[in-house]
Amino acid sequence: MLFSSIPFLYYFLPCVVLLYFIVPKRAKNTVLLLSSLFFYGWGEPRYLLFMLVSIAQGYGFGLLIEKYRAKKRSKWFLTASVLFSLGLLGYCKYADFFVENFNALTGLSVPLLGIALPIGISFYTFQILSYTVDVYRGTVPAQRNIIRLALYIAMFPQLIAGPIVRYADIESQLGDRTHTLEGAAYGVRRFVLGLSKKVLLANVLGALVEAFKATESPSVLYVWLYAAAYTLQVYFDFSGYSDMAIGLGRIFGFRFSENFDHPYVSRSITEFWRRWHISLGTWFRDYLYIPLGGNRVGRARWLRNILIVWMATGLWHGAAWTFVFWGLWFAALLMLEKLWLLPRLEKYRPLGHVYTLFFVLLGFVLFDASSLSGAGATIAALFGGAGLPAVTAESLYMLRSYCVVLAVSAVAATTLPQHLARMAERRPPLRTALRVAEPAALLVLLAVCTAFLIDGSFNPFLYFRF
Repeated sequence: MLFSSIPFLYYFLPCVVLLYFIVPKRAKNTVLLLSSLFFYGWGEPRYLLFMLVSIAQGYGFGLLIEKYRAKKRSKWFLTASVLFSLGLLGYCKYADFFVENFNALTGLSVPLLGIALPIGISFYTFQILSYTVDVYRGTVPAQRNIIRLALYIAMFPQLIAGPIVRYADIESQLGDRTHTLEGAAYGVRRFVLGLSKKVLLANVLGALVEAFKATESPSVLYVWLYAAAYTLQVYFDFSGYSDMAIGLGRIFGFRFSENFDHPYVSRSITEFWRRWHISLGTWFRDYLYIPLGGNRVGRARWLRNILIVWMATGLWHGAAWTFVFWGLWFAALLMLEKLWLLPRLEKYRPLGHVYTLFFVLLGFVLFDASSLSGAGATIAALFGGAGLPAVTAESLYMLRSYCVVLAVSAVAATTLPQHLARMAERRPPLRTALRVAEPAALLVLLAVCTAFLIDGSFNPFLYFRF
C-alpha cells in the first residue's frame, strides 16, 4: 500500500487515526502495531512471516545479549543475530545476483532461485541490527515488551522506506509519548507537503523519464532532459516519502529524525552526503565506518574503509553491478575531495556547486541504468558521443511541455522557499496572512493530489526497488 494512494489516504489512514485516538493509552501501541502489520501485508501477506521471524529473533537475542553480557557470551548472541539478519537479507535480495555472477565466472547454468524481494526488508533489517548492536554496546537496555519492540520495527509510517529510525532515538516514546493538537497539525502539514512533492513533482518528472526511455528518436537535448528529470525525481520521490513518514509519526506522537536537508544546494560531494538520506549515512558511519577504524587509522586503511562503506552503500540499494559502481563512483569523489580537492571547493564556492550537481547527475544516470554498458552509453550521449542529433522535434516538444515543472522542481529543491517563509514570518501582516491561508492551501494541495491519483496518473515509488 502506497502513501500516495486512495486506499491509504481515504480508507486506511482515517480508520487508524480514529481507532488510535479513541482507545485508551495502554492500547495505542497495539492498535499501531496491528495496523502496521495489516499495512505491510496488504500487497503480499506471505512476507509478513519474514518480518515476524525477524522481530522474534531481534527480541530474543536482545534479551540474551543483555543477560549474558557479564559472562562475555553476549558476543556469540550478537553474532548469531547479525548473521540471521544479514543472512535473511542476503537470501532475499542477493541470492540471484550471486548465482548470476557465479554462472558468468564458471560457465555453469545453476538455476536462479527467483526470489521476490520483500518490500522494506533493507530498512527493517538495519533497524534490528542497530537495536541488537546498541544493546550489546550498553547504549540501550533490551526491550522486554515485545509489542513495543515490534512496533519500533514494523511501524507503518517508516516501514517501507525509512527514515531508518534508531531504537535509542524513540525508546522513551514507545513507552510514553504526548499527543498535542499542535503536533498533529504539524504532522498533517508535513504529510500533505510530502504528498505534494511525490504526486505533483516526482510523478510528473517520472513521466518525462519514462517517455525518454520509450522514445525512438533520442537526442542530446532529450538525454539531458532525462538526466535532470531523474535527478530531481529521485529526490522528490524519496524526500517526499520521508516527509510523509515524519508527518505521520508526529500525528501519533513520535519524533523521527530528518532524512534530507536540501542536498542540491551542496558545494561538494562531502556536503551532499551529509544532506542526502541522512539516516542511512549515519547508520553506515556508526555501525560500519567507525568500527572499521574510521579516519583514525593510517591513510591506506582509511581509504580502504571508505571503499568498503561505499561498496556496502551501493549494494544496500540493489543487487546489481550498477549499484556497486555507483557506490564506488562516490567513494572515488569523496577520496579525491578529502585528499586534495575540498579546500579548493571551499575557496571557489560557485564552482563547487556546479561541480557537485554535475557529478551527482552523472551518478544518478548510473544509478538508474539497467546495466553498466547502458549507463556508459547514456553518459556518452550526454556529450554527443553516441552519434545522436543535438535536437529533435520530440525533444523540443518535451522541453516545452516540462520546462515549468523542471523549473519549479529546481527552485523547490533549494532553500529559497524556506527563506521566503522565514522572511514573511518576521513581518506581522504577512505572518497573519500566511497562517490564515495555510490551511486552505493545504486543502487545495490535497484536493489536487487526490485528483491526480483518481485520474490514475503515473504513480511509481522508486525506493520499492531497494
